[in-house]
Amino acid sequence: MNEEQAFAAVKKSLKKRRYEHTIRVTEETERLAQRFNVNVEKARLAAILHDYAKYRPVEEMRKTIKEENLPGNLLNFGDEILHAFVGAFYVAKELNVDDLGVLDAIRYHTTGRANMSNLEKVVFLADYIEPGRSFAGIDEVRLAAETNLDKACFLALRNTINFLVLKQQPVYPETFEAYNDYAIVFKGRS
Repeated sequence: MNEEQAFAAVKKSLKKRRYEHTIRVTEETERLAQRFNVNVEKARLAAILHDYAKYRPVEEMRKTIKEENLPGNLLNFGDEILHAFVGAFYVAKELNVDDLGVLDAIRYHTTGRANMSNLEKVVFLADYIEPGRSFAGIDEVRLAAETNLDKACFLALRNTINFLVLKQQPVYPETFEAYNDYAIVFKGRS
């Protein structure tokens, strides 16, 4: 699938505002991929497709998780993360994308996971720091992203967990695992 086809597919499935977000994420992903020596073509494709399933009906996504043996525990952690996991499934099934790296970048762009590939990291981070986003702590993450991909991902994960805890929302286990993976590394450096 080329970029033109990918943009056409997501434009049909996204609202205007979310499509504009996708364009910003794609541009940010390209910058990060160039900065951190990640395959730009794959990174851009994953970024273009990262929210492909964002507006699928929740019941459809829940049904897909059950029927396609996607991690069943997803259903316990809020509907906001479903689109990433089922999105990777739909991108493979409906758009015939078979690059596992691209699919994993889509799958983990919201939750992260321990031992993310650099491709996964740049899409995860670009989605978090794209210029249309504005919230407490984002400037620190953007500054870290100028020089240290891992530190920026660590800070984004920390902020996400803090946000969810303050809202008394459950935190997906792989998000904690990703945070702990970085916390162990960065603790050893201090």
